[in-house]
Amino acid sequence: MGKEELIASNPLRMLGLDNKTEDGRQSLGLIMARAGLGKTAILVQIALDSMLRGNRVLHVAIGETIDKTRDRYDDILAKMIEDLSEETESDLSRRRMIMTFKENVFSRAMLEERLKDLIEQDVFKPDCLIIDGYDFDGNGRQAMEDLKQLMAELGISVIWFSAVSHRNDPRVSADGVPAPCHTIDDLFEVVLLINPQDSVMKLDILRCAYCELEPGTTLLLDPSTMLIKKS
Repeated sequence: MGKEELIASNPLRMLGLDNKTEDGRQSLGLIMARAGLGKTAILVQIALDSMLRGNRVLHVAIGETIDKTRDRYDDILAKMIEDLSEETESDLSRRRMIMTFKENVFSRAMLEERLKDLIEQDVFKPDCLIIDGYDFDGNGRQAMEDLKQLMAELGISVIWFSAVSHRNDPRVSADGVPAPCHTIDDLFEVVLLINPQDSVMKLDILRCAYCELEPGTTLLLDPSTMLIKKS
């Protein structure tokens, strides 16, 4: 299967994440769930969708190795399609870079230094940034605003984050965004929540400024693959 067929068949199309926002506007997206429920799998699907549409994606994995993160991409891609053409697979590989940080040492300054080196040396300039494992418990609004400012300075249009919610923390925002992101949810254009109920795995759209689906919509996930199910 070639790139165009894969784009058209991707169930992520239902979200309409490729809809353009205002010119020059930076967009922040957020995937939330309790620990171990598949946030990275959703981020990888979003990253692959962006890459298929011709964008370059930098995946920042905090507390994970490059090999493990690369394996996640290979696994999700294999589950999405069995007969991917070599040309498409090669193109996707060129459009992705993985950068790792140890836990508790990630900062805007460190990310900025490494990103600027990549861009200034003409090695890799991302259109989309994935930050998986960001410590929302230890960082507040100013740290997030600093990252948003950085993406504007570097010309990065989209950043997606993952955040861990906690079963025993009842705090939520007016839009239903759980702690620890309940006080900064206004900074995000898109917020998705993985919501397991009995044997059903749901993906709740809590906020989406430019999606085709309205907030309050729920999509179903295949619990064995964490792929978004086709309607």
